[in-house]
Amino acid sequence: MKKTKRVKAQSNRVYLSEREIPKKWYNIVYDLPEKPKPPINPKTGQPVSIDELSIIFAKSLIEQEISERQWIEIPEEVLKIYLLWRPTPLVRARNLEEALDTPARIYYKYEGVSPSGSHKPNTAVAQAYYNKLEGIEVLTTETGAGQWGSALAFACNYFDLKCKIFMVKASYEQKPYRKVLMQMWGADVTPSPSNETEVGKRILEMDPNSPGSLGIAISEAIEVAIQDEKNRYSLGSVLNHVLLHQTIIGLEAKKQLEKIDEYPTIIIGCVGGGSNFAGISFPFLMDKLYEKKKSLRILAVEPSACPTLTKGIYSYDYGDTSKLTPLLPMYTLGHDFIPPKIHAGGLRYHGMSPIVSKLYADGLIEARAYTQNEIFDAALKFAQTEGIVPAPESAHAIRAVIDEAVRARKENKEEVILFNLSGHGFFDMSAYQDYLSGALEDVVLTDAEIEELTRKLAGYPRP
Repeated sequence: MKKTKRVKAQSNRVYLSEREIPKKWYNIVYDLPEKPKPPINPKTGQPVSIDELSIIFAKSLIEQEISERQWIEIPEEVLKIYLLWRPTPLVRARNLEEALDTPARIYYKYEGVSPSGSHKPNTAVAQAYYNKLEGIEVLTTETGAGQWGSALAFACNYFDLKCKIFMVKASYEQKPYRKVLMQMWGADVTPSPSNETEVGKRILEMDPNSPGSLGIAISEAIEVAIQDEKNRYSLGSVLNHVLLHQTIIGLEAKKQLEKIDEYPTIIIGCVGGGSNFAGISFPFLMDKLYEKKKSLRILAVEPSACPTLTKGIYSYDYGDTSKLTPLLPMYTLGHDFIPPKIHAGGLRYHGMSPIVSKLYADGLIEARAYTQNEIFDAALKFAQTEGIVPAPESAHAIRAVIDEAVRARKENKEEVILFNLSGHGFFDMSAYQDYLSGALEDVVLTDAEIEELTRKLAGYPRP
């Protein structure tokens, strides 16, 4: 009988103790050579004031939104809840490396261990805490795939806040158990567009079968929030304060990599609004900005069906469909854009974070887009090698990781790849079923379609 070669087991995971959890969030605005332009009031053309924003957001969060301080303390009450799942593990994907026969070393930060199964509670808990301090009683929000809605419902439950969620109808129908999870934490969940708001009624009059979009759901949530002084709106991505809270991911990853004497040459994250990408990359971007790691590549990955960075234009635009938000400086496909019903519901947003947009415009990060079948092919390979079923959103990052690892093999180049596995895909089985049965459709926007969408922004100011 042929003897099996004995291989010494090597640990795949790097942990931090609870004492090592970061006590401050990192604000990249402090280190940017040129700051992003401010949001502007579409009526006056002037930067929006704190008073104008306080109708929608808690004042503490507005202060973080406009802050240029480099570090912001994490409140003890927030840290206490973080400790339910943080610090999260840093994992080396050795089986994937072996399957790809690559010299690259691949690491991922696994945020799927949170109670709601994604990175989203990192900001949901913080936002619920600050709103509670200010006497707010109800938080309203939108959600695409349901990860943000689940996270905010979880956070509101801990701070005894009511939670009203407008869930994009396409995802509401594709992912019914996300709705159940939100309801278990006490949230009221409505498919969007709905008949509960004037915005929703107008959309349904134009298209009774509208699949909805994050832009529409945001409009509905804001409309409800501004009707009562005890209500406020809560956003799960895009804005500066949201990205700030997510930097705990990259700050932990830095400490973990230091323990094993590693540093990435490539960092990869999926992008819809930009929060999980910012969370993993911004603490490392600090090194690039200070030219300590000038050669570091940072790659944002988005769907071909919603190619905001790769095909959108850099312009001021509304963050929602009904024009209730200020104008934001961002890469956008236009606030009227309703993305196709792809399974990565969390990436179906017409615009990009102003900070991420600025970084891309300045050439500090790269961007790439993939189709549904390309990303599910990568997700399946990851599940079969590493044992984790990734969310469709995270699968975009995995596709790019695999492509970069294959390139490293062809070039015989030793790369260290870090990516953010921002959530698990246990609520996405219908998507995997479609892929396995060959029923998954690829949608790629044509240049003509992009031109038609962005033509409407011709009169809007440019950053």
